[in-house]
Amino acid sequence: MTSPSPLLYDTYYHIYNRGVNRENIFVEERNYEYSMGLYAKYIEPVAETFAYCLLRNYFHVLVRVKSEDEIQSLRVLETLRDSTGKKIKKPSGQFSDFFNAYAKGINKTYARTGSLFQHPFGRVPVASATHFFNAVRYIHQNPQKHKFVDDFRDWRYSSYGVLLSEKPTRLKRDVVLDWFGNRQQYLELHAEWVTDAQMRWFVEGDDD
Repeated sequence: MTSPSPLLYDTYYHIYNRGVNRENIFVEERNYEYSMGLYAKYIEPVAETFAYCLLRNYFHVLVRVKSEDEIQSLRVLETLRDSTGKKIKKPSGQFSDFFNAYAKGINKTYARTGSLFQHPFGRVPVASATHFFNAVRYIHQNPQKHKFVDDFRDWRYSSYGVLLSEKPTRLKRDVVLDWFGNRQQYLELHAEWVTDAQMRWFVEGDDD
């Protein structure tokens, strides 16, 4: 299996990963909060996030990797260190460290050993406005697609409701709502299922 290309600066990506052998990566409710804390530490310094969905055995985010100048301007490369005290890595390394840190925490908590996630993590460049628009809906509709809930709007661990809320968030809420036009169009267009043809940009093997 060939290694995927490293994440590029100033580029949009749909990034995903799932449990090895389809194993659950979230065992109980507190795991979701723990993962988001690690996400803030490792990913937010190098990427903007537009949408996410955390399933029991799957992880989806839609991000823009920041430009190298943006990261440098925040002095992140000089000041931010990971859990081992090492300086921040390039974007691909930050995502790998995020997944590794979460896996180590889960292994320690539940006395398990070995890999938690499939390797390498998946990444699909988002190259057009249509792709971005469909990726947001696709990510939010995933819990219903995989039959975790009857209605994806009821899934607690996605950005669908966060983007509709007025509560403070690190998500790029205004960007996403502007992309859809307004709040009402966001609601209406999410009610339209993303078709297989619209999903052709995604990867094979997106199953439970």
